[in-house]
Amino acid sequence: MRYWRGVANLRPSWGNPNAQRVAPITHEPPHSFLNRLTFKRTLSTTSNGHDILIEKFSTLLPLSSKGSKSAAIMDPMDQVLRAFKQIPCPQGDSCRQPGCQWQHSWETQQRPTIPSASSLSVTPAAPPTPVAPVAQVTPSAAPVIEHRQDEDAPRKRRKVELGEPESAPTQPEVPPAAVRASTMTKRVSPPPLKRSLPQTASSTPSSARAFHTSASKPSPPRKSGATPAHKKAASTPKATPQRKAETLNPRHLTTASPATHEFRLKALKALHTEYKRLNDELKKDDEKKLVMSDQELIWLALDNEQKLCIDKPMIYQNCIKNLIMSNKKKTPKQWLDERLVEWEKKKEPRQKESHLGLPTIIKTDLSFKQEVQFLKFLETPIKDLGKFGYVPVAPSDEEVKKAREGEQASLGWEVCDRCTTRFQVFPGRREEDGVLASGGSCLHHPGRTYFPNRVAGKSEKPAKRYSCCQESVGDSTGCTTKEHHVFKTSSPARLAALMPFVETPPNPEAPKNRAVAFDCEMGYTVYGLELIRVTATSWPDGATLLDVLVRPLGEIIDLNSRYSGVWPEDIANAEPWEKGKPPVVDDTETGEGVDGVNKPRKKMQIVPSPMAARDALFSLISPETPLIGHGLENDLNSIRIIHPTLVDTVLLFPTTSGLPMRMGLKKLMETKLNRAIQVEKTGEGVMGGHDSAEDARAAGELVRFKVMEKWKQMKLDGWTIREGGEVFEPPSDQQKKRKRAERGLTTEFLEKWGVVVEDDI
Repeated sequence: MRYWRGVANLRPSWGNPNAQRVAPITHEPPHSFLNRLTFKRTLSTTSNGHDILIEKFSTLLPLSSKGSKSAAIMDPMDQVLRAFKQIPCPQGDSCRQPGCQWQHSWETQQRPTIPSASSLSVTPAAPPTPVAPVAQVTPSAAPVIEHRQDEDAPRKRRKVELGEPESAPTQPEVPPAAVRASTMTKRVSPPPLKRSLPQTASSTPSSARAFHTSASKPSPPRKSGATPAHKKAASTPKATPQRKAETLNPRHLTTASPATHEFRLKALKALHTEYKRLNDELKKDDEKKLVMSDQELIWLALDNEQKLCIDKPMIYQNCIKNLIMSNKKKTPKQWLDERLVEWEKKKEPRQKESHLGLPTIIKTDLSFKQEVQFLKFLETPIKDLGKFGYVPVAPSDEEVKKAREGEQASLGWEVCDRCTTRFQVFPGRREEDGVLASGGSCLHHPGRTYFPNRVAGKSEKPAKRYSCCQESVGDSTGCTTKEHHVFKTSSPARLAALMPFVETPPNPEAPKNRAVAFDCEMGYTVYGLELIRVTATSWPDGATLLDVLVRPLGEIIDLNSRYSGVWPEDIANAEPWEKGKPPVVDDTETGEGVDGVNKPRKKMQIVPSPMAARDALFSLISPETPLIGHGLENDLNSIRIIHPTLVDTVLLFPTTSGLPMRMGLKKLMETKLNRAIQVEKTGEGVMGGHDSAEDARAAGELVRFKVMEKWKQMKLDGWTIREGGEVFEPPSDQQKKRKRAERGLTTEFLEKWGVVVEDDI
């Protein structure tokens, strides 16, 4: 409507083209520009005064070409874009868009004063004088200069390479006076945004220096000795975020609350009261490092209450009541033990924590001597396990004789244990060429087969794969090549034909207050899989009792170093074994440990034969000494020992399918104790093999974990330790009845349903 009024005002003034044509345009809103274009097209269809009106309207468009009055008249598109100048640029001062229509910080700053041409005087040439300081122009005297928004855009800056110091901008040279007078009226570039141009040397005399017209002071050049920002950040340790303080109020849950807020608050306060009571008892015992602050007690109560809400919402009320009652019955000594465990966890969390989580803390509440006596409840009889590889009775002489005759008739032909190829072995080497085995190289898959997890949405069973290369079974004959074929013997008669089985002899010198955890490593020879290393550790403290290499009876074909951890240089550099002599540490050879830290490689001692290794083990044990290990049938058969007291972790932690299926030692350590074993690697990235000492101690830790679980259940059943701490006393008949009554299982109820009531273990 304003534009129509403006045109109406123009009709009486056709004789004066410049009359009142600025106001209707400069005051209309930017969005009316399109309306003007439509109006222009409508006027073009009229007949009366058409040519005059178009001429008058066209004079409004070329605003920038109308002499001195063009400063007050702007192009319609400029007028629309000028409205965006009131809105800050979304990219801020980092904007690099030429001709950006948004507002920038340097456009709002006051312009510096530019000297006029009349104030510049031309002086005759003079000898060079010292460079005078650059004169800074005061902003107060700066005139308002008309400029277009596209000339205010940021100019390009020279790219500064990483590590190159930034310096002050180069001072431009001043042209002669005649040229200076005509070019000094040009628009002034905006101030630098973030960094200045590098400073360069100039040979121009001081009289020819230009004024420094930048409105912002350039940043000083960076010192050469300054530390880079990224190095400073790397050297400064990151502060550990502090935990937010909380009040004793139930936390908000993302899911439905298992109880009302009133009940949760009441239970939370009761739980906090018990924690505070136990914590006050520690203050009396001067255990300052274990005493918790008031805020830590609140956090502990909130964490435990929230955990029950999330993990057990269906039985939350019963669980929180049981938790309160258990803490109410807890003695200060029990609270002290729990705090000690938590203190040990917080001591070195980064070194202990791994992808498996924090290791499981084993606390049996028994002394070492009591733990050894408790093993009688965990002994695993092998009388009926002969079909699974255990040898409870030594083979007879007749069986051994038949086995030897069969070996002679076979002429050394065997089946490869890796690729199932038939080949021939030559004990003592073949006379023609001195080889130990025929058949050439062995191409095989060293990994075991497994079934991968099913893909969601697919009902078909996935194909079996190899764990070494992830190839499907049948796709290839192998992924690893070895120089020779190898074989192993599992028949007790054939094993006894090479080296007879011997029962553990009596040994009165063997200590009775300890058990022995042991592990054996085997390698391939011309006689099959033979013993090449044996390690025995004391249980439960884990001290090393025996760790020696063994020289096998046959010529070595493959040490199986990938799994045995024994390398040819170990046997070549080994020293003769002497009883009581500790192993020597060789500082010249190092291997990368589990934590990535180089550790010295141990120089081993070696015994001359498997019989000598067996005698060394017999000196440490007696028939009553519990032998602890994982898959003891392999270790006992390799050393040819028949022992009556065994604690095998394979039988303590059976699979749901039962034997012969079993869980590996590495898997058991991960699932039960959250610990990783058998992960040592060398510097070249090749597996360093198993460590028999590590495996023996790992089996011992699993047995201690089983002792903890078993004793905890027995205490619930009423078992106690008699005074003196050497005898485990079973519950009496009255205690059994009371326990059954507490569970709701009375004798009459059990007999009614035909349940035979037997004595508990």
